[in-house]
This record gives sequence, structure tokens and C-alpha cells, in this order.
Amino acid sequence: MKLSFVIPAFNEQDFIGPCLESVMRELATVECEAEVIVVNNASTDQTRERALAVPGVKVVYEPRKGIVRARQAGYVAARGELIANIDSDTRLPEGWVKTVLREFERDPDLAALSGPLIYYDMSRIGRLMVRSFYAVGYLVYLVMHHVLHAGAMIQGGNFIVRRDVLDKIGGYDTTIEFYGEDTDVARRVSREGRVKWTFRLPIYSSARRMKGEGLVTVGLRYAINYVWVAVRGRPFTKDYKDIRPE
Repeated sequence: MKLSFVIPAFNEQDFIGPCLESVMRELATVECEAEVIVVNNASTDQTRERALAVPGVKVVYEPRKGIVRARQAGYVAARGELIANIDSDTRLPEGWVKTVLREFERDPDLAALSGPLIYYDMSRIGRLMVRSFYAVGYLVYLVMHHVLHAGAMIQGGNFIVRRDVLDKIGGYDTTIEFYGEDTDVARRVSREGRVKWTFRLPIYSSARRMKGEGLVTVGLRYAINYVWVAVRGRPFTKDYKDIRPE
């Protein structure tokens, strides 16, 4: 199976380098056909140039700002059977690609796979709080999915979807700006196949949003939008704060 990485990037010159280094390091450990696509999402800094400085990276341009629009542009440009969606401030841990390939190879009915974020620049107490949020979120997911039969669980910035499934659901919903975009994907993908959440597929990520808006505030927003999209099909929060430099 060919693996296509899609990495949205708006003014990410300080983060895109370490992200791509981690991807290339992981790809070097497996025998797998792969491509790495950075979606330059209307950046005004050196994001494009720094991405192109990494051999083998393809850059596509999406002039309309928005992470969902960028994911869609990357999906359209991708040619792999598996679309790996990560963010430009994430870094792959050792064994991430091997875990992904193993899960999809042994389960032909697996439509999507996802795991948690580990915030590498957050305090120990903050990381413990995030683990608590994940534990509660997973319990809510179990109730929503197995009792209410509503949706599934995917973490934005750390999920892989089969391309043929994305084709069936019409790609990503570009009318969603930010919050709830991952739950929308999980909800629609789960109608076409199995969506698996595993704590054995973590990815490292920056905690800059939590630092900028507050951990509890962000956690509550994610929670309410998860429930709102799973039950009502649309996010509760319509806008979001862009914490990247203009």
C-alpha cells in the first residue's frame, strides 16, 4: 500500500522542518512506497521554501485559509491508498509508520485509524491533565458509539484514512472551519467501514494552542464539539482563534 502524508501548513516555518525530519526518519525504517505532501495554506513566511528544502517533499498551494480546505487539497493531490493526516507542528515517534502499515495490512475492513497527541512542550502536570481528558473522552466515545450508535473517535493531526473511503464520502467537509472537523470525518467514515482508536499510535505535538487559550478552555471546546457533531452533524463552535503568526 502506498502511504501519502498530507501536512497542512500556514506560516509554519519554525515547525515544518522538525516535522518533515521525523517523517523522513520513519519512512527510512520501512520498505513502503510513500509520498510527502505539504499543503502551503496561504503562508506569507518561508514555509514553502523550508518544505522544499527537504528532498522528496512535494508542496501544493491552497490559497483559501483553513485546515479542512488544506486537508482537502492534499487529499486531491495524493496518490496513495492510505492518506496520513498529520499537522505541521507534530513529530512522529519511532515505530509510527510500522504500526500504521501493520494495522491496515491485517484488517482489510479498517477504514480509518487514529491515536492521541502527546504535547512535548507542556509541563508534566499539563500532560497528566491531557491524559485525563483523553480517558474521559474515550469513555464518552464508548457510550456514544456503542449505546447511542453515533459516530466514532478520530484525533485531528493524527489519523489515517483509506483513500477509497474518502472517495466514497466525498472528501472533507470544507464548510467546517476548525472545531469538530475530525469528528465529522469519523462520523462519515464509520458509515463505510471500521474506525479504530488506539493509544498505541501516539504522535508528538506542540501545546501552543493550550498555552495560548488555556488547557481547560480548549478541552471543553473539543468536548462539546465532539458531542455536537456526533449527534447533530455540525459543530457547535463556528469560529476559532488563529494562534499562528500572520
